[in-house]
Amino acid sequence: MISVFGITISTAALVILLSAFNGIEDMVIKLYSDFDPDITIRSAKAKTFNQDFIDLEALESVTGVQNISRALEEVVILKHEQKWVHAKMLGVDSTFLKMAKMEEHLIDGELSLSDGEVPLAIFGAGLLDKLDGYIPSNDFSRERVTFHVPLREGKIRPGKNPLNIRVVEAACRVNYNREVNYQYVVIPYSLANELLQYETDITALFVAAREGEHLPSLKERIQTVLGDDFEVKTNFEKNELIFKTSQSERLIVFFILVFIFILSSFNLIASLAMLFVEKKKDISTLYAMGATKKTVFQIFFFEGLLISGRGIAIGLFLGYLIAFSQIYFGILEMPNSGGEFFPMKTTWSDAFFILLAVSTLGFLASYLPTKYLVEKNAKK
Repeated sequence: MISVFGITISTAALVILLSAFNGIEDMVIKLYSDFDPDITIRSAKAKTFNQDFIDLEALESVTGVQNISRALEEVVILKHEQKWVHAKMLGVDSTFLKMAKMEEHLIDGELSLSDGEVPLAIFGAGLLDKLDGYIPSNDFSRERVTFHVPLREGKIRPGKNPLNIRVVEAACRVNYNREVNYQYVVIPYSLANELLQYETDITALFVAAREGEHLPSLKERIQTVLGDDFEVKTNFEKNELIFKTSQSERLIVFFILVFIFILSSFNLIASLAMLFVEKKKDISTLYAMGATKKTVFQIFFFEGLLISGRGIAIGLFLGYLIAFSQIYFGILEMPNSGGEFFPMKTTWSDAFFILLAVSTLGFLASYLPTKYLVEKNAKK
């Protein structure tokens, strides 16, 4: 029973922790990839490029492209009452709102880049907090934030202001990841172009892929259309370090837990050894009745398989019971999350690899010591 208990706990831990890492990985991907478009196109040589150099119709006709948004990015200074902060201003077309799934991340306010002819700004939640701003319950008294935007050809000299100043009303707040929440403010492309005076130049083109589209393949098709003068990246490549770190941590945890399972298997080895010593007289009786080494080996080998198999089966049941309870009912809350439950996700591939790993180790923990004991102690 001690052997069964050890194998049960190790197997259940594999299921629970890998499911937790799946949930965390999904949460990280959602936080970072939702705001970042599926495909981002930038100049390979400069900060900006003339949008007339790209055939937008040809780009939109590429198989897998759903829609496109122009983008202008610049570091600006924001002022609200007595508060001054720097921020990243992002000017985009209205298609970007759906592209970035902003409705899913909306905290309060109305999700819009304009009210008729009046341009509006969408703030990261933390950025508006730093400005001591808020979103009122009605649209008639929106917060007004002053944008100080550096002119492209602006020079610091007496009598000349190198900044373009404009007061913009706040439409809403959104919640993504820390970087977006505390640094980004999104405004209409037309307003950003007016403030920056870029004319036909843009910083980037954002491309939304059709659902289920294989992004690396779409990237290659877009790169073929644009040529080598442009840099095309998927949202995974933009956040490559974050995603690879998450996957590496998951792999490390898997191997650590497998190592713990191996340590637990020593209980099984000890149990088989003690059982063999205890049953030596019975083994001699079996030999006297005509049993062979193969028969004795099979008895203890199958005993080991029954012990490990029982532990694996109970461990899988308990592990997935806890995982599904967390997914559907919520048992454990994340700290400082406002009641949000710890994310978990189960996959068939994980179930297969866990079963394969623990079954293989259970087989070896039963086979190798039994083979050794029979060969060393059994009569020929």
